[in-house]
Amino acid sequence: MYEHFFQCPYCWEEISFLLDNSIAEQTYVEDCEVCCNPIEATAGFRNQELVLFNAKELGQ
Repeated sequence: MYEHFFQCPYCWEEISFLLDNSIAEQTYVEDCEVCCNPIEATAGFRNQELVLFNAKELGQ
């Protein structure tokens, strides 16, 4: 597992998600631990190193 820190696209607080670095590409939804809004995260790994990360708001 890989812990990645980033800013929430809603409240701009620094938060982290645990990512499975054994999966090359992944997209999932998780709530911000501060403001509880849903974030769609996309991550890409190459040789178990994070090479792509995008977090975006889900329009509610």
